[in-house]
Amino acid sequence: MHGKLKPKGLALTRLHVRVTSPHSTHGRLVGGGVDMAATIGRSGLTALKREGDGASPLGRFRIVGGFYRPDRFPVRPRAGIPLIPLRHDDGWCDDPTDRNYNRPVRHPYPRSHETMWRADHAYDIVLILDFNLRPRIRGGGSAIFFHLAHADCRPTAGCLALSGPDMLKLLPRLSTRTMISFG
Repeated sequence: MHGKLKPKGLALTRLHVRVTSPHSTHGRLVGGGVDMAATIGRSGLTALKREGDGASPLGRFRIVGGFYRPDRFPVRPRAGIPLIPLRHDDGWCDDPTDRNYNRPVRHPYPRSHETMWRADHAYDIVLILDFNLRPRIRGGGSAIFFHLAHADCRPTAGCLALSGPDMLKLLPRLSTRTMISFG
């Protein structure tokens, strides 16, 4: 079942990720007439986010931009935030010792990084949350995104995920002023 979104046309400034317990990986994204199934990190929520822990960070985070796969969306999805077409060589550095930690990179890249152009559909639309961007804390967690959920709704590595249809419904109401609260 897909989520609800009403009333149409109103920009959202606050959304909240609600889970039943700090260890739960499934919950709801709610606020401003939105109520959609959401998936978070495999380790639930944490106040002490560390690189590779699989947890979603507690706190409020702004959407700062995003990407979409132009081969899967020949027409840029309608969105209230800037969406940039992903390229085959896009990556995101997750090596805490690298100067580009928690920053976009191009591969081949000599240090550990996540490939943004994925075989699955998770990053067909991927929004960047301002977690650990400025200032960056080395080892404090990288690549906390808002992306598409896997078909089997399995937990993420720490990100927030929605179904594709729900994301497409929600995108036009999001902006760079939208804050998402975890916990």
